[in-house]
Amino acid sequence: MATGTNIRTYFDGQWHDGDAPIMRAADHGAWLGSTVFDGARYVDGRAPDLDLHCARVNRSATALMITPTVSTDDMIAMIRDGLATYPKSAAVYIRPMYWGIDGDLTAIVPSPDATGFAICLEEIPMAPPTASTRLGRTRFRRPVMEDSVVNAKAGCLYPNNARMLAEVRARGFGNALVADAIGNVAESATANVFMVKDGVVFTPVANGTFLSGITRARHIANMRADSMEVHETVLTFDDFSSADEVFLSGNMSKVTPVTGFEDQQYQVGPVTRRVRDMYWDWAASAP
Repeated sequence: MATGTNIRTYFDGQWHDGDAPIMRAADHGAWLGSTVFDGARYVDGRAPDLDLHCARVNRSATALMITPTVSTDDMIAMIRDGLATYPKSAAVYIRPMYWGIDGDLTAIVPSPDATGFAICLEEIPMAPPTASTRLGRTRFRRPVMEDSVVNAKAGCLYPNNARMLAEVRARGFGNALVADAIGNVAESATANVFMVKDGVVFTPVANGTFLSGITRARHIANMRADSMEVHETVLTFDDFSSADEVFLSGNMSKVTPVTGFEDQQYQVGPVTRRVRDMYWDWAASAP
């Protein structure tokens, strides 16, 4: 399903205009869910951390037992070739992806000998600086390694995220604040989460139940370089109820201020604004 416009698709060795068909009905990925992807952004003529996103999709493929077939450097070159047709002013979502094609004798385990690969580019505007969201609690939780492939950015993980979003949206919230298997805060349904208390920044420690995002790591590095105090630690819902500021961190919007969690209200505070400014200052120097 396309969410953007002006789509270009790299498949079968060349770029195609539009949302090209790339998968067959009998492909392993189509009926058994062996799909992985990653997402990077092209904004103002730059693609921040593109190399890290391309490297991660290869790691995700390996985690899902499908063989990555394109090196990070070659993937970057393909993407930059595709981006060359977009104006510098365009905001483009960059999505490289793999899927299994064949299975073993049981059909369940994907064959290492055949992997599908494609790249989708689509124009999706960046959220305006005034955009924000409110968080609600959900009964659905993040899985653990013993339950699912939480060490991959895998398509099969997202129906659970969709349940979270549907549940809280029915109560008027924009996103969900989600627990890990033992009830501590993990992330939101769509992005990593940070909170601020008395000027100190906290984020849930990466405990293997959620992807510790590339943009999350970039924010932490930027804040520490700016002498801000940042802690990766175990956080509870009570911690978020007493926070001064909360914001989400993800590739799609980079920083999304949170203005409420259930009955608790927050201001879009100075730390949230500073983190956003630091990210875009850094991105302006990225290749």
